[in-house]
Amino acid sequence: MRRMSDRVVVDSSTEIPPPEWGRRSAAPPATPWLFALLAALLVIGRLALTPLLTAPALQTWATVFVAICVQALPFLVFGVLLSAAIAAFVPPSFWTKALPRNPYAAVPVAGAAGAVLPGCECASVPVASGLMSRGITPAAALAFLLSSPAINPVVVVATAVAFPGQPMMAVARFAASLLVAVAVGWLWLRFGRSSWLRVPSRTALAGSKWAEFRDAMRHDLLHAGGFLVIGGIMAATLNVVVPRAWLISVADVPVLSAVVLALLAVVLSICSEADAFVAASLTAFSPTARLAFLVVGPMVDLKLIALQAGTFGRAFAMRFVPLTFLLAVVVSSAIGGILL
Repeated sequence: MRRMSDRVVVDSSTEIPPPEWGRRSAAPPATPWLFALLAALLVIGRLALTPLLTAPALQTWATVFVAICVQALPFLVFGVLLSAAIAAFVPPSFWTKALPRNPYAAVPVAGAAGAVLPGCECASVPVASGLMSRGITPAAALAFLLSSPAINPVVVVATAVAFPGQPMMAVARFAASLLVAVAVGWLWLRFGRSSWLRVPSRTALAGSKWAEFRDAMRHDLLHAGGFLVIGGIMAATLNVVVPRAWLISVADVPVLSAVVLALLAVVLSICSEADAFVAASLTAFSPTARLAFLVVGPMVDLKLIALQAGTFGRAFAMRFVPLTFLLAVVVSSAIGGILL
């Protein structure tokens, strides 16, 4: 508008409202078409995927996957909480006083310490990671990683309950598991290289101990949880793919049956607090073969391999896993032949 003396003159070029208001654009909006496409894809997907989603194999896969994750998650959270507490509240000087200065003596002490800490194999990985970050000799932390889920009181009692009238099964499991943990620790101390192991590092925060605890817990939970899911997927897939008839056919072959049950323990990835009841149900196999199942399971399974590779690196897992598996089968076969 332009003011001319005392009159107000409206410029026609600034007509209010503009002529284009209220008119639709010549180009049609894309939103309705996208919605229609999405609806069509949902309908087609329902028709095409429903037969697959209701297949028995897929339902078995989903059941095994959910069972592994649900079973392991509480113990993983427990291990993460314990690891974060170690990193935040326990001074490094404590570990130098608690363990012998000689690394070869520290390994069996750390392995025996697993007998006093209830926990699953999922919990042992973040705890071992926290120990290494506090300056503990990796070989001693690895011995604790292997022994803790296999010889703690909960597992020993569960094994005794699962094998009523066979108390030597719990004794044999304890002895074989501890021996394997110490042997692996000593071998890693003698032949292991620092380049094979990615030792996790924790940066001390300037804030409070509780802030350090919270940040360490959040980091470890998100990191380890992702690899737990990957291991659960692999275990569920192999559970569906491997026919059980193959297992029954080798039950009468002593050496082969121990190896087969050891491989089955890797595939099934059952929590150490529950694997004794599964082993007790495998009545077609010898006690020694079932002992191999009990010793290998808490030390080498698919979810544990994924957790170890994600935490300590692929180079570590490629060497540590075969070594542990081989020693577990050999030692459990020898202990089983003596005690069972």
